[in-house]
Amino acid sequence: MVVLFDGVCNLCNGTVNWIIDRDPESRCRFLALQSDAGRSLATKAGYDPDILGTLIMIRDGRVYERSSAVLEVGRHLKTPLAGLCGILRYIPRFLRDLGYRLVAANRYRVFGQRESCRVPTPELQARFLDPDSPDRALEAAGFGS
Repeated sequence: MVVLFDGVCNLCNGTVNWIIDRDPESRCRFLALQSDAGRSLATKAGYDPDILGTLIMIRDGRVYERSSAVLEVGRHLKTPLAGLCGILRYIPRFLRDLGYRLVAANRYRVFGQRESCRVPTPELQARFLDPDSPDRALEAAGFGS
């Protein structure tokens, strides 16, 4: 599964770190929305790549956004919250997304932002897709090349 995130958002980067720590099987691959590959993948998934307020998760060509993306990723992690994520999916999406949108609208003000996108450490490099390779990103997300 590929997780597209706002690469300059401190909350988003913290979330990526949290996911990595709970994904020992390395199921998730990450890509900043601001990268060439991230922009290409967001466009292919039907999103405006200039709107950075939406977390997007793509697995086998199926696209999840906002709270649905968070819950879908959470269901696949090694954490006691995985079961809770499965249950929370039954709350109507418009209600879940209200909370998501509130946090997204205030994330820079509350959590801050970086001046440039995250550069993964050598230890984490394998968890991130090549930001300059849109074809590989499309393939990893299940869209083919």
